[in-house]
Amino acid sequence: MKRRMTPFSVFMGLMMLLVIWQGFSLVLNRPILPSPVTVLPIFFRSLFGDLGLHLLASAGRVLAAMSLAVLTAVPAGLALGQMHKVDRFLDPLIAIFYPIPKIVFLPVIYVLMGITDLSKIFLIALIVFFQILVVVRDEAANLHPELILSVRSLGAGRRGLFRYVYLPASLPAMLTALRISVGTAIAVLFIAEQSLTTYGLGYYIVVETYQVLLYPEMYCGILGMGLLGLALYFVIHTIEARIHRYRYSEEG
Repeated sequence: MKRRMTPFSVFMGLMMLLVIWQGFSLVLNRPILPSPVTVLPIFFRSLFGDLGLHLLASAGRVLAAMSLAVLTAVPAGLALGQMHKVDRFLDPLIAIFYPIPKIVFLPVIYVLMGITDLSKIFLIALIVFFQILVVVRDEAANLHPELILSVRSLGAGRRGLFRYVYLPASLPAMLTALRISVGTAIAVLFIAEQSLTTYGLGYYIVVETYQVLLYPEMYCGILGMGLLGLALYFVIHTIEARIHRYRYSEEG
């Protein structure tokens, strides 16, 4: 049974996290781990100032990267799922690139594209691209032949199959892959934003706070990056749950 992520469950999870955080802070009793009582007021004050600008910069990068990955990986995955000869030809190349941690290509991307927002967005999109591509391709390739034949018998061509069969059938898998890739995208964003930039939560956490020993402010940045990932995960999960309910109601 698939567990639903509700606003109440998110709230309870955050409350539990704060309690654990407070407990560790009391036990450690060192400046390196300030309590949430100290950090949260600073977080809410700075959210409408410098921290908010860094958060907006990070959100813009990760949203652009994930949008780029979806717009390229979904059509490619659906195409490979339909064109089996092309899929067999490209499968060895995909099998090699898929397990490679794409973060190792960061220096190469910087050399080719420069240390810009575009290079950071491209790196995140590259990682999410392969995660979505493989899932959508496999989902499209494993559709029941009877379903495809029945739609073809109604006169649907390749475009019709793409629109009315492959895309709806692969959409839940695509959303699941996108939801799972959120954590990876945020982690890569954190690494990429540490290099020659002036705005972004990665830069804020490492350069503006950690390196100058501003530990409460550092945890504000960590909290902001965590909430960014949580918000993206929750939005995708909500869309996924609504599509699942819609499909279930239609089948019922």
